[in-house]
Amino acid sequence: MEKIQELIKNPKIAAAIGFVLGIIIGLFVLGYWLFPVQWTDAAPEKLHPDYQEVYFCMTAQSYFKTGDAATAKRNLEYLGPVSEEKLQNFSAGDCGLDLGEVEQFKAAVSGVSAPSQVPAGEEPAATDPEKSTKLNPVMLIVVLCLVTLIIGAALAYIFFFRNRKGSGSGGGQPSPAFQAQMMNQEALQTDFAAEGQEPPIVQFMSTYVSGDDLYDDSFSIDSPSGEFLGECGIGISETIGVGEPKKVTAFEVWLFDKNDIQTVTKVLMSQHAFEDSEVAQRLASKGEPVLLEPGSRVILETATLQLEARVVDMEYGQGALPEGSFFDRLTLELAIWPKSA
Repeated sequence: MEKIQELIKNPKIAAAIGFVLGIIIGLFVLGYWLFPVQWTDAAPEKLHPDYQEVYFCMTAQSYFKTGDAATAKRNLEYLGPVSEEKLQNFSAGDCGLDLGEVEQFKAAVSGVSAPSQVPAGEEPAATDPEKSTKLNPVMLIVVLCLVTLIIGAALAYIFFFRNRKGSGSGGGQPSPAFQAQMMNQEALQTDFAAEGQEPPIVQFMSTYVSGDDLYDDSFSIDSPSGEFLGECGIGISETIGVGEPKKVTAFEVWLFDKNDIQTVTKVLMSQHAFEDSEVAQRLASKGEPVLLEPGSRVILETATLQLEARVVDMEYGQGALPEGSFFDRLTLELAIWPKSA
């Protein structure tokens, strides 16, 4: 779960996930399931040309049955610009009419003006469906926009504002994760070049603050050219006592090398855990035990990588438990170099 949370914190990965979720929700859930597009009651001018021809013939044949030229002309107007073209090309034999009937129909629809007022009950049945057809896509777009805004607001709250809860002017205490972020930004990285050493290819800061029970940092190790070399990280290894928040008495720092078959791990212990033979023996199965002290440095080596973990800052917690048994905070600097052949 922590790995997933770490990935989501990456803006590019979060954007890709949001894009995929947007397609799934917008296309399949909304587009195909909740609000599928359905075209009904289309106007004659939007019909396929073959069906427009059928409609034209029905109008002409209806005229010879009713003799109502005004209605025939109005029905032709529903075809739009196509009606003029069909009238010009209308000839004997079309629609089962002879030459005399064709000429009579042309004269009837050309010489009669359609009434400006349409009898009640006729026009609404023809025009209202068309208007509703034009509104449906608009309503669909509005709904999609609203859903997108709601999802975006929810994601913004989850990944930005919730993590900063208590950091504003509300007077509440900042969350442990937020405090850790601030400490990482304020901590000064070691200038190895000034110390006469070769600068590492990557440097990371990782801070634990009491109350961050899900503390588990991991970092990708890449060469200057972008080649993936491995990973490193630090997480909670052992707690002591009961209740919340957890009282961390040991951490484990690890180094993975893509060119090595084994991940190297060392257990960073509090003074109490290091001196307790039972605890130290149990934790030794996870990795080499190391006593954490201010300013101390821990070295991990694999086939092609070397990691130095430096204690930038540490402080033990106070309470009913033995002195020096659990950490209130810890800041580590992880520096990685490639090992020379």
